[in-house]
Amino acid sequence: MLSENQLHVIESPVNSKIFLSGPAGCGKTSAGVERMRALLKAGVPGESILMLTPQRTLQEPYISLLNSPERGAGGDATPATLGGIARRMVDLFWPLCAEAAGFAHPDQPPVFLTLETAQYYMAHIVRPLLDEGYFESVTIERNRLYSQIIDNLNKAAIVGFPHTDIGSRLDAAYFGEPAQRRVYADAQDCANRFRAHCLQNNLLDFSLQLEVFWTHLWPDPVVRQYLRRSYRHLIYDNIEEDGARAHDLIREWLSDFDSALLIFDEGGGYRRFLGADMDTGWALRELCDEHITLNESFVISAGISRLNSALQAVLLPEKTASVRPEADSNENWLDATLKIIQTRFYPELLDSIATETRRLLNEGLAPAEIVILAPYLSDALRFSLMNRLEARGIPTRSHRPSRSLHDEPASRTLLTLAALAHPTWKIIPPKFDVAYAFMQSIEGLDLVRAQLLTEIVYRPRDFSLGSFENLQSAAQERITYSLGSRYETLRTWLNEYRATEPLPLDHFLRKLFGEVLSQPRFGFHSNFDSVRVASSLVESVKKFRLNLAEQENAPDLGKEYISMLEDGVIAAQYLTGWQENPNSVLVAPATTFLMMNRPVTAQFWLDAGASGWYERLAQPLTHPYVLSRGWDASSGRTWSDADDVAANRDALARLVTGLLRRCRQRIYLGLPELGESGYEQRGDLLKAFNQALMAESNNT
Repeated sequence: MLSENQLHVIESPVNSKIFLSGPAGCGKTSAGVERMRALLKAGVPGESILMLTPQRTLQEPYISLLNSPERGAGGDATPATLGGIARRMVDLFWPLCAEAAGFAHPDQPPVFLTLETAQYYMAHIVRPLLDEGYFESVTIERNRLYSQIIDNLNKAAIVGFPHTDIGSRLDAAYFGEPAQRRVYADAQDCANRFRAHCLQNNLLDFSLQLEVFWTHLWPDPVVRQYLRRSYRHLIYDNIEEDGARAHDLIREWLSDFDSALLIFDEGGGYRRFLGADMDTGWALRELCDEHITLNESFVISAGISRLNSALQAVLLPEKTASVRPEADSNENWLDATLKIIQTRFYPELLDSIATETRRLLNEGLAPAEIVILAPYLSDALRFSLMNRLEARGIPTRSHRPSRSLHDEPASRTLLTLAALAHPTWKIIPPKFDVAYAFMQSIEGLDLVRAQLLTEIVYRPRDFSLGSFENLQSAAQERITYSLGSRYETLRTWLNEYRATEPLPLDHFLRKLFGEVLSQPRFGFHSNFDSVRVASSLVESVKKFRLNLAEQENAPDLGKEYISMLEDGVIAAQYLTGWQENPNSVLVAPATTFLMMNRPVTAQFWLDAGASGWYERLAQPLTHPYVLSRGWDASSGRTWSDADDVAANRDALARLVTGLLRRCRQRIYLGLPELGESGYEQRGDLLKAFNQALMAESNNT
């Protein structure tokens, strides 16, 4: 059932330009989808509709409409991001911009880098400098170091300042140890060297794609005319999660559209650490003919709404002084809304959450209606929690975008088998990795028997695998002949592949997956999480191969790729990781769940006393607030502890509101006396709950 304001948006004349705002759960995206349907039904050519979002995962509702059989015949709208538009235009109009942008080989085609390949090239530039003493005072993993330098370049492009100003902006706002100033200078030098390497070799990472588009193509009348003729109608959703330069683009482009619908989530801004700018997004309302606000939530219950108001009154008292919590006729609203799971030790908390999840499923709640959230999802926590859920027969999946593909069991299995199949790489997998690969590959094989099998058959010196038939009968019986038969199938396949001409790594992985691992009685046959990871891995390898194949004297790309992953390179974003599985419970970091933008019935919040709910990750090479348009770099002002406290409090308030507005009925608050690290924790989120509940008890 659509509200009056939603219908007004949907049924507005084809030439309307509307700014639609409101909190999460009030039907803004639903109105946007129906507006697209109405435009198509009114005869607007689909290919003339541009549908923009800050990241591709937010386009799912619109793409579902375009793929729906209910939609009439006609062209498809164009789903895009700012980065996607920049890349297409650079690729299409490369001759117009290559020489002016300073590329050394304008007569040769561009090579577009993913996040992974950008880290690969950054690593080759930074590694020798580390030996010279760069970043001596920094104690973070190398992959994080590479990604933070790339993040600085991206922020410069998204915000709109020269990349050569990164170090000076960070330095000017810093007040502390002098050694940190050297770190900023080192980061600036690495960024400059990386940009010079890209220009010399026709490489374009995200930041350079955006810079070239904004500086050289967008002002060009030929490009403007092409975009003007291609797209006549705009739907731009979640504009609060996009950067300032994206908003600048729309500010200049909006007058060229026949119609526009700009959608703003008033409680958003979760991607601020990636350059999101709510202020410049909100300012776009001034350019629209009409500003419509939706306030009525179609998601949350009265109890959740009251809990949200009580928490906001504690977290942001100066902004909510005049707002009173919504009245609820049910005196027991708190019992129906909030349940506290209190334990002494962290493992006990995980056991209790798994048991309660099983109870909810037994009562008929769908698995997709349950999420288990943490401020950060460490490998240990992910393994422990998912193990407990799976032991209770609970279908589950996890998603952590920053998790390296090398850390995923499925990808480690595939890459270990790839190393065994390519002895010329001379990458010798440790025995444990081989045993783990056997366990993941062969359905029913546990780690104990996998290690026994590996000890007997694996010979690291010549990469050979012995036959199961040659094992002593006692070992065969212990492993079982059924599992031994599956091992023999895998071993024979690897040996036959070794005798043929080697394939590119992504082709090899497709062949291995299709001919062995996806077959019945093998590990990937019914493990959809492994299938998802395998799909992302193949896509990653393919992009890596295509990027480096353009370079002269390209090394053995399969070996190079494995070496890159062993460096801990952070994975790029792959849509398969974000796609919904209606039959599983989601385990994810809280911010990741928010960017999925979907409501659920029950949410579990792990370790509410942890500081990770509001504190920023330690990032010694970058700063999301200083490298933003809202920070006056010329003022000489430094970032103080008071700024940190205010920013953390605002971030916590946004996070809490975002989560609650995506919860239909109940919040489960996990409170161990000792946190994941074994220490007692009393963070701001827990204090806010205590104060809010005390205020509610006094009111009643």
